[in-house]
Amino acid sequence: MTVYSKEDRKVPEYRNYRRTQMQRELIIDKLKERGCRITKQRMTLIDIILESDCSSCKEIFYQASKVDDKIGTATVYRMVNVLEEIGAISRKNMYKIAYSESCGMEDACTVVLDDNTTYHLSAQNWNAVVRAGLKACGYLEEQKIMSIDIKPCECDNKECCH
Repeated sequence: MTVYSKEDRKVPEYRNYRRTQMQRELIIDKLKERGCRITKQRMTLIDIILESDCSSCKEIFYQASKVDDKIGTATVYRMVNVLEEIGAISRKNMYKIAYSESCGMEDACTVVLDDNTTYHLSAQNWNAVVRAGLKACGYLEEQKIMSIDIKPCECDNKECCH
């Protein structure tokens, strides 16, 4: 068995770990300044957000419920809101969709039309819709979609999406 010292480690991995620990401690300090209790559930959510590449509150909840089945969706949304308020995260970077053609996830995407017609699409259906749209507009030939980043609208047009 080979034993490695800190000096033998790859520098980027070691630095990344230290940076995450530093972020975690700064977040905890900011939460304490706001008068928030640092509960086990909050620590779980902080760790999931820092360690995972979650793209939505739903994904955070899904991962958190594996660790602690008593964490509710409201707890996740409140924690994300508090973390955004203290500047620890930005939801502008939380919307990343990556569903392959073979993904079996149900209810991966919800589409609401202006007449309130609502469609709940599986990951496979979402991928098919996006592929069809990209092909129809001439952006896609035979490539496969790896991921889609969606940024929230920041325009001032109130009729647009607000």
